[in-house]
Amino acid sequence: MDGGPRARSPEPGEVNAVMFWYDHDVSGWGWFAMSASMILFWALIITAAVLLFRAVNRAPEHSHMHGGPSPEQLLAERFARGDIDEDEYQRRLAALRSSGPLTKH
Repeated sequence: MDGGPRARSPEPGEVNAVMFWYDHDVSGWGWFAMSASMILFWALIITAAVLLFRAVNRAPEHSHMHGGPSPEQLLAERFARGDIDEDEYQRRLAALRSSGPLTKH
């Protein structure tokens, strides 16, 4: 029963160079995991590059903030709550509109 040449056992102190050649190969799931992780890695790199590019090239936002409701809106709210009557509302509204736009100093 000679099945061909047999691999001999290594001598003490001798290293078997092909020890892991067949025993620890990457199975189908290993290839899948490596492929999926490579795709995920490059997707993260590309996403980070796109987000960085968009952040750098974004138009500057306006630095002024909206100051809240206008004086006419505040007056209308006071009238709606009943804090002032209709005559006072009309008088103050006319005064606001006749003074023109307010300027901040």
